[in-house]
Amino acid sequence: MDHAAGEAAVRRQAQLTKPPGALGRLEAVAIQLAALQGVERPSLERVRIAVFAGDHGVVEEGVSAFPQAVTGEMVKNFARGGAAISVLARELGAVLEVVDLGTVNDPGPLDGVLRARLGTSTANFICEPAMTAEQLEQALATGRAAVERALAAGTQLFIAGEMGIGNTTAASALTCALLGLSGGAMAGPGTGIDASGVARKAAVIDRALALHAERLSNPVEALRCLGGFELAAIAGAAIACAQRGLPFLVDGFIATASALAAVRMQPGVRGWLLFSHASAEPGHARLMQALDAQALIDLGLRLGEGSGAAVALPLLRLACALHNDMATFAEAGVSEKQ
Repeated sequence: MDHAAGEAAVRRQAQLTKPPGALGRLEAVAIQLAALQGVERPSLERVRIAVFAGDHGVVEEGVSAFPQAVTGEMVKNFARGGAAISVLARELGAVLEVVDLGTVNDPGPLDGVLRARLGTSTANFICEPAMTAEQLEQALATGRAAVERALAAGTQLFIAGEMGIGNTTAASALTCALLGLSGGAMAGPGTGIDASGVARKAAVIDRALALHAERLSNPVEALRCLGGFELAAIAGAAIACAQRGLPFLVDGFIATASALAAVRMQPGVRGWLLFSHASAEPGHARLMQALDAQALIDLGLRLGEGSGAAVALPLLRLACALHNDMATFAEAGVSEKQ
């Protein structure tokens, strides 16, 4: 982070033809981006969205309203350009990359989909750790590699999305481990389960927390035991963005759980995160509180895929445009406040 660039952006904001603070958080986010990009006038023309897909063994416990085959089917939908994030990426002029980390319903080789399969799914974490140590390291490395590809293309902002039936259960369990909560405090409807389904999900999470209790004080082990391929890849990407100086726009519930894991693993990650939206998944508010984060928008979104971050991107671009292109009092010949 370049504090001199941030200070220059603060001085510029003070000279623009508006009362100080009149553009609210748009001013603050422009200043933050300036510091992160190391320039007085930040830009978000080149944005990359990476969607990581992976299945979860815990689906065996009946924690999802959708069948597990949907994950692989959605990978095909991403490749065809028919998913929400596909539409959003096209409209925004953002580069979309899809990474298949392992699905039960293998979609096979597809144009526009990178195969980085670590298995057909994670293990059922109420019986054993979700991932082996090797799978976890490979998933983290896959996230890092996505960031390296983004940097090679001159990307100015990175968004990580996910697809994986059962991943709200994994994200909830991981959050419980990191924050010392019970399953009942975090379990939510996910893709649309009813109240009895939420109670079943909470019980499954509590069983997993009890099984892995001795390992959960270590955030790396918590991620290995309770996370998923796509959650680990997002955590790896967040860490890589911080290490390589690339701003990371966090999506919703799943991505925020991964971001919390990344921050617990490497506290310096927090300064490189921007937070896009307030997810409708109930546990998201606890995650945001733990990260001392405030969302840019609240539209009741709960789709995942990076869609909430993509929807918030125009606000960030407008913040940059206002910061960069508004006239100063001197340039406009407007009298300043006495």
